[in-house]
Order: sequence, then C-alpha cells, then structure tokens
Amino acid sequence: MLKDFKPVLGILLRFIIIYLVLLFAYQSYLNSEKGLGLDSFSRIIADQVSYLQNLINFPTELYDDIKNEQVWFYVKKQYTTRMVEGCNAVSVMILFVSFVFAFYKGLKTFIFAGTGLVILYIMNLLRIVGLNVVMADHKEYGKMFHDFIFPAVIYGSVVILWLIWIKFFALKNENA
Repeated sequence: MLKDFKPVLGILLRFIIIYLVLLFAYQSYLNSEKGLGLDSFSRIIADQVSYLQNLINFPTELYDDIKNEQVWFYVKKQYTTRMVEGCNAVSVMILFVSFVFAFYKGLKTFIFAGTGLVILYIMNLLRIVGLNVVMADHKEYGKMFHDFIFPAVIYGSVVILWLIWIKFFALKNENA
C-alpha cells in the first residue's frame, strides 16, 4: 500500500526540503543585514517602485527609517506607505520555487522557475505601485487593497504559474 503513495511522498519530501533550505538561506541573509535598515533586496525594490512611479508622473521620494528597518514612500506631499522586508515577496517566491522543483523535470525546471521568478518580481513591483496610487488618491480603499486585492494578485499569479507548470511541463509526459 505504501508503494502507491511513494511518488507523492517523494514530491512532498522534495518540497519540504527545498522550502526549508531556501527559507533558512533567506533568514541567514536577513540576519547578516540586521541593524542596517531595510535589507538590500527590499531597498532595490523600493528604488524601482519609486522610479516607476516617477516615470508615470507620480512624484515619489524615499525616506529611510533605519532604526525601524523600513523605507517610507513620500508621494504627493504625504507619506503614503512604507516598505518593509515582507513587501519584497521573497517568501512567495520561495514557495513558488519549492513547488516547481518538487516536480523536477531537468533543465526546463530551471528555465520555468527563473521565468516565473521574473514574472513574480514584476507583479510585485506593480502591486506596490498600485498600492501607492490607491493610498495617495483613494485612501478610503487602502485597507481593502492592501489586505485583499493585492495579496490576491500576487498569490493568484503564483497559482496560475503552478497550474501552467503542472499542466504543460511537469505532467506532460504522463498524459501523453
């Protein structure tokens, strides 16, 4: 009976191991930057969001709050939102990569994971820009967008990418 579940258990075990390894690596990275303000990766994202907002004529400046490890977005002469480590979507990307590699299919796994990470990165940038626009122009909808709409966008993107991976790559040979 256990032989019937062996493939599923193998996938589950791979997922858990990959997830834990990536999670511990990320936590080590965060620990190495403790006390320096917002971590470098999150800061890069904040800079890119600011660039995009300025590009679409949404004047934005960033203000570092090193003590609290965050960066504030100053938009239209008001502090609209703040960027903290959790806004960088790394935890979502770790979950995505762990799932894709749990269904390892050689080189195409690396290509799909890399492409998916780029897509998730862009979606996250657009999510933060969207949140800043909402908070600057329609603050009354800010909580709804922050807590429900934009998380649905980023997690929905992950689920769509997973479905594409399973349907067109991971299980393709088994369905043929």
